[in-house]
Amino acid sequence: MPQNQITVEFKHVSLRRPDKQSLTPNVYRNLVSDLNFNIYQGEALVLLGRSGSGKTTTMKLINRLLLPTQGEVLFNSIPTHKWDEIKLRRKIGYVIQETGLFPHFTVERNIGLVPSLEGWKPKQIKTRSHELLHLVGLEPGEFAQRYPHELSGGQKQRVGVARALAADPPMLLMDEPFGALDPITRLEIQQEFKRLQQELGKTVVFVTHDIQEAFILASRIGLMYQGELVVLDKAENFINSQHPEAQAFLQCLSH
Repeated sequence: MPQNQITVEFKHVSLRRPDKQSLTPNVYRNLVSDLNFNIYQGEALVLLGRSGSGKTTTMKLINRLLLPTQGEVLFNSIPTHKWDEIKLRRKIGYVIQETGLFPHFTVERNIGLVPSLEGWKPKQIKTRSHELLHLVGLEPGEFAQRYPHELSGGQKQRVGVARALAADPPMLLMDEPFGALDPITRLEIQQEFKRLQQELGKTVVFVTHDIQEAFILASRIGLMYQGELVVLDKAENFINSQHPEAQAFLQCLSH
């Protein structure tokens, strides 16, 4: 992993919101607190944590779906608040659990959406869509003209990954994309995605609450707890972490 090339920098980043559960006015709570770390080009960083730990918030700060209230996030050395948000998001593929496929678009048209917005020619878009279907293990002749309702959950996720890769963004954000799949399909697509990530050399940030998934996919694991990044280490070193939250997750591996 090329440690010297930084894709994203978090510089003392905090995000706070009014606490809607507080009976006292003007009470705020931190969704994330003092995040201070780098994401390196070509790595697969998995943000691991329980629900509400701040992992999805951290991810959304990268593509400017959220802006920090303190500190700054830099993408390619430019603070996210200085980026045109559309240009920024076209450089960052985004895959979510629900896939977000347009139901009235064919698979081919779903994959070609961003290239068409970028002004690619129809022939280029078709070629790219078919190339990506091959890449994610779906035969274009069988799947290109299908609609999302004609696909299984695993097939939809593969199309979601293909769409995120369509305009060849340098970075991918993935928010629990395989969480709704059955265990066998999930393992297959995890292994397929790991192969794909290594082959393409994309920088990936992957959110999960599943430590087994983290160990399959990660070059580094960042453990979120109550809005803080409490552990950040290579996957092979994470198993030795003495942090109580890391220990709680590691116990899940033995069950």
